[in-house]
Amino acid sequence: MNVICSTLNAKYIHTNLAIRYLKAYAEPEFTIQIKEYTIKDPVLNIVTDLYQQKPEVIGFSCYIWNIEETIKVVNMIKKVNPSIKIVLGGPEVTYDTHEWMEKIPEADFIVIGEGEQTFKQLLTEIKTTKNFKNVPGIAFRDKEQVVITPQMNKLDLKELPSPYRFPEDITHLGKRVTYIETSRGCPFSCQFCLSSIEVGVRYFDREKIKEDIRYLMANGAKTIKFVDRTFNISRSYAMEMFRFLIDEHLPGTVFQFEITADIMRPEVIEFLNQEAPKGLFRFEIGVQSTNDFTNELVMRKQNFSKLTRTVSMVKEGRKIDQHLDLIAGLPEEDYDSFRKTFNDVFELRPEELQLGFLKMLRGTGVRLRAAEHDYIYMDHSPYEILSNNVLSFDDIVRIKQVEDVLEKYWNDHRMDATVEFLITHVFPSPFDFFQQFGSYWENQGWSRIGHQLEDLFRRLYAFLEYLDVNDLDVIAGLMKYDYLKNHKYKPRKPWWEASFDKDKRTQIYKQISEKPSLLGQSFVDLGLDEKELFKHTMLEEISFDLPQFQTTGKIDKHPSCLLAYFDPINGRTLIFSFLEN
Repeated sequence: MNVICSTLNAKYIHTNLAIRYLKAYAEPEFTIQIKEYTIKDPVLNIVTDLYQQKPEVIGFSCYIWNIEETIKVVNMIKKVNPSIKIVLGGPEVTYDTHEWMEKIPEADFIVIGEGEQTFKQLLTEIKTTKNFKNVPGIAFRDKEQVVITPQMNKLDLKELPSPYRFPEDITHLGKRVTYIETSRGCPFSCQFCLSSIEVGVRYFDREKIKEDIRYLMANGAKTIKFVDRTFNISRSYAMEMFRFLIDEHLPGTVFQFEITADIMRPEVIEFLNQEAPKGLFRFEIGVQSTNDFTNELVMRKQNFSKLTRTVSMVKEGRKIDQHLDLIAGLPEEDYDSFRKTFNDVFELRPEELQLGFLKMLRGTGVRLRAAEHDYIYMDHSPYEILSNNVLSFDDIVRIKQVEDVLEKYWNDHRMDATVEFLITHVFPSPFDFFQQFGSYWENQGWSRIGHQLEDLFRRLYAFLEYLDVNDLDVIAGLMKYDYLKNHKYKPRKPWWEASFDKDKRTQIYKQISEKPSLLGQSFVDLGLDEKELFKHTMLEEISFDLPQFQTTGKIDKHPSCLLAYFDPINGRTLIFSFLEN
């Protein structure tokens, strides 16, 4: 029997772990072909590719990000070949299953919940007696009536075969994210999350996991992301895995984890700060809200002071980048409360701050009790909220403006020094800066057009000019500093007018050539002659004491000269400076 397991990933770099578990579990009785696409691929192209494989059964893994496009694919497949059996599975169709069977008449079966054993049993019945009532945890049609069979007990995860040993995956390991799970379930009961529905946490076999990781690294995997909902729920387990990864990692490999920061013990962080190589680990931390009443309503236990301690300790260690998440639209968190949440979390200066909006996922407590807070949300995936009893659609629109510029001006780290100065010296708070700039950005129509790097600097400067802020000369200097230090190569056309004319620039270069110690010993060590200075450096006047700023972070309004050296051999940029007389 020719069977395909397929899905539409959000991006090409993603891979789907679920369909690989289905393939591994079905062997050797069934040989399953994996076919992955993206939600951006034309539907006809996907259908054509699947049709040409001549499958008898196609299973689709369904999520909020791909269900709409998956339905289009399924509909078209049934039109071109009605005999192909369509099986849907995944979190999006596991809940409200009867509704999905009615909504998607082209679907022959839906696998509910954990699918490895169920899918294999379903394939067996399709191939043999077709007595589908014998298969636990599925929905199917019997004389036009939808039948849903009871689910079976949970699997023993230690018995599951590895989903990573397929030869056809090897060539992609270095180019895509590899997902790995060491546990299923979550000990917490957050009412906005699907993981809260499954009670308890089950673990895979530790030694098998380690062997899989060794195999993945040996075959070129570069980014390995653990999908455990709370990787550090067991301190001894987390420590064992951290120790293993530190001892056996290969150069260039990065491991990402979702951790619960407020339960992480200081000694674990101290261990990581001492032992972990820089860049080996990356933490994703769901903060969501700092409003205690809101957290209580969604049954989320969180000690923000302990979370702050963890994030701060990790940041001080300078070994691990952190990605923190917020959710706008949680119960009883109005605009002002969310502003406070944002500022509370931004105070930690995470490397990334992800601002998301509550999604009323099927099966979750917030969706089941949506009427209690007057939630209005999208009827279709991703079921994002439009308003509730304390947050209007106007408020949602405003917060989305914050999200837009936050991504461009903080998460991409194009101008850290500039943003830091703005949020500490110019605007009342970080949220106020991003909100005012985001509203201006939207009013200018910039959200509807593309941009190059130079545009981002010009637009920020235009916004600050519009506000007529104090110390614009200082801010312009910081923007030049940020722009140049993040360039690997000498820019052809910066976003500002050059500070010096040709004669003045020649005079300064001559001064530097005669006395390179002006710029410090590290510049002297470069041994640049005058020709190399003209070719590989840029000079700019800054309205403040840049040497002091580089050393202490303080602004002293004494003009200085910035020299950016674009190292042609190592592809790096070095910033030097000296005070003008």
